[in-house]
Amino acid sequence: MKTKSAWYCSECGHKQFKWSGQCPQCSQWNSLQEEVEIVEKPRFAAQPTENTRPVRLKEISLEATPRICTHVKEFDRLIGGGIVPGSLTLIGGDPGIGKSTMMLQISNALAKQGLLVLYVCGEESVEQTSMRAQRLQIDTDNLLLLSETNFNRIKAHIDQIKPDILVVDSIQIIYKSEISSAPGSVSQVRENASEFMHIAKGHGIATFLIGHVTKSGEIAGPRVLEHIVDSVLYFEGDKQHNYRMIRVVKNRFGPTDEIAVFQMQSRGLAEVPNPSQIFLEERAKEVVGSLIVPTIEGSRPILVEVQALVTDTVFTTPSRRCAGIDHNRLALLLAVLEKRMGYQLHRCDVFVSIAGGMRITEPGIDLGVLLAVASSLRNRRIDPETLVVGEVGLGGEVRSIPRVESRIKEAVHMGFRHCLIPRRNLKGIPEEIRNKIKITGVDVVEQAVDAILD
Repeated sequence: MKTKSAWYCSECGHKQFKWSGQCPQCSQWNSLQEEVEIVEKPRFAAQPTENTRPVRLKEISLEATPRICTHVKEFDRLIGGGIVPGSLTLIGGDPGIGKSTMMLQISNALAKQGLLVLYVCGEESVEQTSMRAQRLQIDTDNLLLLSETNFNRIKAHIDQIKPDILVVDSIQIIYKSEISSAPGSVSQVRENASEFMHIAKGHGIATFLIGHVTKSGEIAGPRVLEHIVDSVLYFEGDKQHNYRMIRVVKNRFGPTDEIAVFQMQSRGLAEVPNPSQIFLEERAKEVVGSLIVPTIEGSRPILVEVQALVTDTVFTTPSRRCAGIDHNRLALLLAVLEKRMGYQLHRCDVFVSIAGGMRITEPGIDLGVLLAVASSLRNRRIDPETLVVGEVGLGGEVRSIPRVESRIKEAVHMGFRHCLIPRRNLKGIPEEIRNKIKITGVDVVEQAVDAILD
């Protein structure tokens, strides 16, 4: 048995055998940490086990994968219909955003169904976790708490208890004594995640790993951590607001990019079945620079408010600030607006925000952002019962978007009377929807501005 030193990047997990000030993989400075590796030569070649053999594709049963429903409807919809036995799920988010609270609520819902749940609270004592459980009014005999950080001891308890559900809070605090590096290091996180994967797959235990995040918002530890797990759920939202959004980044058993909205209350996280109503309830209708845009998050259409503020600048370089959309996308839309409409935006500060704390990446909100900026610049109010959706190209053309029918149905449900969409999407809208809402199609940015502001 030999030992050797290696340097691992704490941000991306890159490995090299010499120290350097900057990681060549992710370009982070002072992120390389020295760890001691144990190198043991194998005495014999690996042989296949007796129970494993290649199986023909047509011999595999096509029966539906059994799932465990938590009866928390938003969470079940988020992960594809329920928890798959033997699955490994990683849950990340900022400190204090509600990861532990959510997992205690899910554990309680599963324990009430007769399933045995083992909750490993490595960062807190059993008494501290019990206090949170009392605040959430959790009272069940099938929820077991274990305050332990040594993996070998945790595995011994798992072999003895044989739970149906395992929750580890958090993966960064668990360590193996055989590895010389500190808990939370790249080697510890990688090895422990692999061990929990073998436990989940080998014993059919649905396992949840809670993970910390870095300053940049990514899950701490090596990138292989996200490759090992079956699903990655990420908490979004401002801790100062009551609303939390859980986004599916990866899911081997269902669709990705799904989101579920919860509201933080004194008794935990409560489901929000209609996010559109929540995001629009504080909307001021008689304000310039405000516009409603229907966006798609996973399988759900959501109506969000785009707010823009354009003011004269006193500096040589105008300010461009945005919240909830990509900064580069905003710069592109402002350039299109200057070129096609002749607006002197280079003399103005521009601020754009998605109300409610949501972050939207789809290009379907381009036209809404552009018209909100034009409304603020011209100081013209947009009809509060009008929605706008469409992608904007560099030539000023309004491009078609997917799933426009679902977006319009949500607009009708929320009581809107007029919708501005790309003209190419008109042919796919059924007649029964056209009778419920006025729909206008546009080809270029100029037509959209004239239809909304003139």
